[in-house]
Amino acid sequence: MSGRCIAIRHVAFEDAGVLADVLAARGWSLDYCEAGVEAIDARRIEAADLLVILGGPIGVYETREYPFLVDEIDALRARLAADRPTLGVCLGAQMIAAALGARVAPGPAKEIGYAPVALTQEGARSALAPLSGEQVLHWHGDNLDLPEGCARLAFTEACPVQAFSSGPRILGLQFHIEARATRIEQWLIGHAVELGRASIDPVFLRKQACEIGPATEAIGRRVLEAWLDGAVA
Repeated sequence: MSGRCIAIRHVAFEDAGVLADVLAARGWSLDYCEAGVEAIDARRIEAADLLVILGGPIGVYETREYPFLVDEIDALRARLAADRPTLGVCLGAQMIAAALGARVAPGPAKEIGYAPVALTQEGARSALAPLSGEQVLHWHGDNLDLPEGCARLAFTEACPVQAFSSGPRILGLQFHIEARATRIEQWLIGHAVELGRASIDPVFLRKQACEIGPATEAIGRRVLEAWLDGAVA
């Protein structure tokens, strides 16, 4: 099945990445909605065959500082109520959680870099199964509570809800399986202030991306393909 995908992008370098390749191979079109630049068209968001909400360095609770978040979450809330296929990554997952009424707040520690996630029993039976024992790219400081009626799929010590789903069509991931290792330099530049404040050495992250990134991309592609098979069948 092919169709139209809209990806809401908050910063240019956090794009659809590997997912763009998966969609292209299936004959899907992919259009970006540039958050904070373009007006959020709720009808367009709800009508898309697939919606992807990508990451960004702001919090869903910062609506005074970034008013566009209100319209984005409202549009997302309507789409989720209609149970339309929706994937949220990092900030996108937090937006899904907020739209479903769950709390999002700063976590006890930032998670930045390649590291594993642990799968719950539900996660091991889901499209996330290929992630078992593997490493993914983490880049977040906020945590979310599990929305009511959703299944918790993955966790880490610092982040009890790393992934969750609402049925087969709605998936939220706190980590990045869409990121291309070859684009890590853009992340290091774009998040330079955050890395400095967290005392994280970009040299270490660059080394991780070189050594681990290609395998992570391949696994991420498998996860995204498996999820799409169930979400848009």
